[in-house]
Amino acid sequence: MKLENGVLHLNAALKKYPHTEGLISGAISVPGLSLDCQVVEPIHRAFAPMARTQAYDVSEMAIVTCLQAKAYGKPLIMLPTVLAARLQQGCIVYNRKRGPLGVIDLPGARVGVRAYTQTTGMWVRAILDGTYGVASERIEWITFEGGHLEQYRDPAFVTRAPAGKEMLQMLLDGEIDAAIFGNDLPSHEDIAPLIPDPAAADKLWYAQHGFYPTNHVAVMRSDVAQAHPQAVRDVYRLLRLGKDATPDPVAARKRVPDGIEAMRGALDMIIRHCERQQLLPRKISVDEIFADSLEYLGADAR
Repeated sequence: MKLENGVLHLNAALKKYPHTEGLISGAISVPGLSLDCQVVEPIHRAFAPMARTQAYDVSEMAIVTCLQAKAYGKPLIMLPTVLAARLQQGCIVYNRKRGPLGVIDLPGARVGVRAYTQTTGMWVRAILDGTYGVASERIEWITFEGGHLEQYRDPAFVTRAPAGKEMLQMLLDGEIDAAIFGNDLPSHEDIAPLIPDPAAADKLWYAQHGFYPTNHVAVMRSDVAQAHPQAVRDVYRLLRLGKDATPDPVAARKRVPDGIEAMRGALDMIIRHCERQQLLPRKISVDEIFADSLEYLGADAR
């Protein structure tokens, strides 16, 4: 953060989406504020530095990491806007060369996921639990890295893979029965969706719930907000202008909405399943996590 010639410069970590492209390039701007965006690939590498030491002034952040950060009292403000969301049932896969595998076979199985706290993993477990009746603790979860919050400890039914192991190769070798992938979903001839016709299953899930599962949100450093309250309003305005600039803003906001009430349904479900999956150290609520946003944004936050 620096103030130069009347312009507040904030360093930011954002992934390039249709609704953030203009912010990153500078084509979309507001007077008196400059978002100086840094390239972080993959974007999840920005989450731990932001959660632990507030390494950026503004950052994209996975919703599970954000909720943990709020629960642990990290000095971050969660803005009421979604940056990334997707339907999730195609994200759990198995090796069909090793024989058929279905949801009914998951109790007692070994399932890989990058980290137990990964938001995609949380959503797949939520769907396995809520839609198919398979609770998280009935599966042995094999992870490859820890969570983004140093205070967090995995539950007893989570096991760390041996050093040097890779999830895809373990799946191909039969060392794990299934695996959850996010943006790195492999296109390998032996890898198939565990849930049959996941697109149809996702369509039904969406029809039942009416929202896309939230993956990433936006956060700001609390000290930046305290020193420059207008910057909170300006950053939130920029993120909304980015969605306005997409070819179909209505469709964009259907997937990645703005505002507390538009986000509430997904967040209520996320918080409920985070509690069931032992991802949070204490109970939190939608109203609590947005209390500071309301202070700065007022009615615009709604």
